[in-house]
Amino acid sequence: MSTSFAEALSIGLLVLVLVCAVVRPWGWPEAVVAVPAAGLVVVTGAISPADAWAEAERLGPVIGFLAAVLVLAQLCDDEGLFRACGAWMARTSAGSPRRLLVQVFVVASVITAVLSLDATVVLLTPVVFVTAARLGARPKPHVYACTHLSNTASLLLPVSNLTNLLAFAASGLSFTRFAALMTLPWLAAIAVEYVVLRRFFASDLDAGAPPAAEVTAPEMPLFALVTVACTLAGFILTSVVGVDPAWAALAGALVLAVRALVRRSTTPVAIVRSASVPFLAFVLALGIVVRAVVDNGLASALGHLVPDGSSLPALLGTAALAAVLANVINNLPATLVLLPLAVPSGPGAVLAVLLGVNIGPNLTYAGSLATLLWRRIVREHDTDIGLGEFTRLGLLVVPAALTLAVVALWGSLQLIGT
Repeated sequence: MSTSFAEALSIGLLVLVLVCAVVRPWGWPEAVVAVPAAGLVVVTGAISPADAWAEAERLGPVIGFLAAVLVLAQLCDDEGLFRACGAWMARTSAGSPRRLLVQVFVVASVITAVLSLDATVVLLTPVVFVTAARLGARPKPHVYACTHLSNTASLLLPVSNLTNLLAFAASGLSFTRFAALMTLPWLAAIAVEYVVLRRFFASDLDAGAPPAAEVTAPEMPLFALVTVACTLAGFILTSVVGVDPAWAALAGALVLAVRALVRRSTTPVAIVRSASVPFLAFVLALGIVVRAVVDNGLASALGHLVPDGSSLPALLGTAALAAVLANVINNLPATLVLLPLAVPSGPGAVLAVLLGVNIGPNLTYAGSLATLLWRRIVREHDTDIGLGEFTRLGLLVVPAALTLAVVALWGSLQLIGT
């Protein structure tokens, strides 16, 4: 196959895969188009079987980690963790929409960081709708906080986002060093989100709410909380001793799964379903298609645009490029494309890519799959989210949050080093 044809075929299939992932015609899972596309780039020679296998081997541990975290989050929901969070927000907000926004920021940031952005979008967003309705508050500011924080607040830990897992594997950092370097950027980006959302939705927050009815607090799922805490400790321990942290995630998921099966509160089929196997297949197939695009010319084209080094201007340029590319081709393909180009400049450049692909998607619907999923959930609750409003808010948030987060990363690199 000629290089030009291989490049055109790879790019065409990538566009097709992304469009179908966004539109999901006839409700098809993303994998229905992505898996055949991955097979096609191999069969036609756009990528060799050896390179496709190497990409699968590289993504395998990341996908296993993601599966375990998804199961862990769903089992925590089955234990009542998210319902308890909703009751806590309703009770402590005392009927104030502004106070409720603070509570949503706290809960969404922690859940995103610990249980991944998927937990915030899929499990917390419906709880926030119910909580706002219970208080008689307008839901829009609090629901927007869920989607923005599912992206922005996923900066902290390697387990918070699939893009983080990829960056973590490429950076060579330990779990604790990764978290230490990302703490200040995480706090800076969340602070910008809060200030902008509070001003942007001032009229909704000032509308007030009727006196809140007494909320009966459900029993706190202590077993789930302890399991999650032990899993986090396991992430740190496995990183220290040089073991893949995916084993700690698997252990936490197994503990809750065994408990749920013994109590007959779930079934093996439900546990397997919570791992989102079609989505995992989509991620693997997308990785192979992106590898074909990269190998057939995109890497050399972007190589001239990625700044060298980890100076502040270089980090700002890398993060801006990542944010733009995330909104053009989605943040997951952007991560797969840019990480190999950033690795030679060191961990700082890798983390700058991560800032761009995690914060940048708040600008457009297509920036991340999580935002697309959130949009479907919002529509199911009869709430209208206009493209213009979403974009205006993104234009206010993304440049400021990304700039401050990059400056915070640069400062962390000076203080902590790599």
